[in-house]
Order: sequence, then C-alpha cells, then structure tokens
Amino acid sequence: MFGNDMMKKLQQMQQQVEETKKRLDNIIIEGESGGVTVKVNGNGVVKDIIGGDNMEAEELKDHIIIASNKALEQANNTKELEMASSAKGIIPGM
Repeated sequence: MFGNDMMKKLQQMQQQVEETKKRLDNIIIEGESGGVTVKVNGNGVVKDIIGGDNMEAEELKDHIIIASNKALEQANNTKELEMASSAKGIIPGM
C-alpha cells in the first residue's frame, strides 16, 4: 500500500514532530490579566503564575483563568505554526 518513499517520509515527519515538541518545551508564552501573569510553554504546560498580590480570592481566580486562557491560546497558535513548519517539504501541499 505504502511505498518505501512514503514510509521514509512518515518516519521523517515523526522525527520532525518530536523535535518540534522539544523546541516548544523551551518557548515561554505569557498571558496577563489584571496584574496576574501566567507563563506556559509552547506545548501548553503552565510553568508559572506571578502576581495577584492584595487580591480577593475570587478576583484572583478570575484573573488567573483569563490570563491562562490567553497564554494557552497563544501557545496553541505557536504550536500549530511550528508543526506546520515542520511538515513543510515533507508533505506535499503543506
């Protein structure tokens, strides 16, 4: 069904994906809301939460959620761009 060339391309793509994931681990993206900053890596893993001093618990929670969602959205966009870049040249039409 698959020729040798296609299998090599699939293996190459798998290797590119793994390399991209490693690279995304080192990209830090920040989301901010009301003095709260949430840092995530390019794979969407929360690495740090900063700020929120002198806030009530409910307000702090709201700002953490907003900042997290902003950072995760940016991380997702970054991941999509990196993955598409990795696949370019391996898969025709990418």
